[in-house]
Amino acid sequence: MALGAALVDADATVKRLQAAGQPVFEAIVTHFGDGIVGEDGELNRPALAEIVFTNADELKTLNKLVHPAVRKDMAAQRKLLADDHDIIVLDIPLLVEGTPIELAGIVVVDTPTDLAIDRLVTFRGFSVADAKARIASQVSREERMAKADFVIANSGSIDDLDLEVARCWQWMTVTHQAAIEATQKRI
Repeated sequence: MALGAALVDADATVKRLQAAGQPVFEAIVTHFGDGIVGEDGELNRPALAEIVFTNADELKTLNKLVHPAVRKDMAAQRKLLADDHDIIVLDIPLLVEGTPIELAGIVVVDTPTDLAIDRLVTFRGFSVADAKARIASQVSREERMAKADFVIANSGSIDDLDLEVARCWQWMTVTHQAAIEATQKRI
């Protein structure tokens, strides 16, 4: 990351583990069938999304197939990065609804729901119905905010977001230094 932290990206990890030939891909295809495989032999994400974001049981099944492998892989990434980096950011969109993990703090990037829907439609090409279904399948904005140690407001411009990230980086570095000092006092 530009400010000096290492990054472990859950979405990138998921995509890598869901690539054709990977055990997670095979488990997904075994459960959901060949209809979720595209002509290129890779996972057809929109076809899978149509199934899981309209059926809560199928979403739970998908999560059971994917999340354990992702957690294990991300833990390995984190361990490797810890040797060379003081601060490691785990970018986990579904952190609050997942199995708790040991973290120094939780940062929530907050966007009003209507704006989040608009951005999914405008920048990711989702239909309004699909964007609403995906957001509805997640924990509420209020639940995320209740778990946050720090909140980045993401309802303005890119420049506004840059200022929020700088504010968060300051918080991270102060928090990290305080943890080091507390550890040294115990020694």
